Amino acid sequence: MKLRRRSVLHWAAGAAALLTAPRFGFAQTYPARLVRIIVPVPPGGALDIIARLIGQWLSERLGQPFVIENRPGAATNIGIEAAVRAPADGYTLLLIPGSVTVNATLYDKLSFNFIRDIVPVAMLSGLPLVMEVNVAVPAKTVSEFIAYAKSNPGKVNYASSGNGTPQHIAGELFKMMTGVDMLHVPYRGGAPALTDLMGGQVQLYFSPLPESIEIIKGGKVRALAVTTAARAQALPELPTVADSVPGFEASTWQGIGAPRNTPAEIVDRLNTEINAALADPTIKARLKDLGSVPAPMSSAGFAKLIADETEKWGKLIRAANIKAE
Repeated sequence: MKLRRRSVLHWAAGAAALLTAPRFGFAQTYPARLVRIIVPVPPGGALDIIARLIGQWLSERLGQPFVIENRPGAATNIGIEAAVRAPADGYTLLLIPGSVTVNATLYDKLSFNFIRDIVPVAMLSGLPLVMEVNVAVPAKTVSEFIAYAKSNPGKVNYASSGNGTPQHIAGELFKMMTGVDMLHVPYRGGAPALTDLMGGQVQLYFSPLPESIEIIKGGKVRALAVTTAARAQALPELPTVADSVPGFEASTWQGIGAPRNTPAEIVDRLNTEINAALADPTIKARLKDLGSVPAPMSSAGFAKLIADETEKWGKLIRAANIKAE
């Protein structure tokens, strides 16, 4: 018996609906339980502060807890590897540090390929680094610090939050462009680096602005300059390093990623919600207070940024012969 044309069309439409409904429903019901955000640095630093801010927004917006899980170590590679190996179901996310674009070249035996194994979900914000010194250092300007370091070769220690982090690369770039001789002292995160900067165990730190803005304002460290091309809105009185070292520019950023093969519908929904957070006046004000600049973009745009930065810093690392210690 032949089916009437109308019956065939109804059947085809119904079949198509059955095929698309699960995917549509999956996106609409996500999240159905707790979501963890792996933060590959210790609590208290800039990445941790911003991750908690966005995690709280997503918890309130989507009705399920987005909890922070700090997994520091190995210049953020331990936390990243944990995210790479997690199920690609949307219930494990990664706070992506800008250092991933450095580590791809700096470490040649990683168990993962970041660009291949992590899906960029959404950019969060960009932020300058602040060149800051212990208050006992006599320099009040970048030029004075260069003169001080050159008159004390090998006696100036500069901190970073780990090998290959933006703070480390900024320090090495500064050494290369100025010819100063400084010893790199890596820490497991920004908070312990700042503690030793205040205590005088190290003399210099290129700190992400959110980490140190309060202690700068409190006079516990002395800020000399910011590392971006333009002055920072949060500290407009500070000059740029480039004012004294032409061409110097270094900054960092952070975003959210997920394991490879996380459903596109979940990635798209998270991108939409995070971009909504970055447009919210309260979140924007809080980020501004931290010295961070919201940077909403698409998942594809964020992926391009990561690829471009990986190429840029890879060239610098090879040219300067920077090695993981």
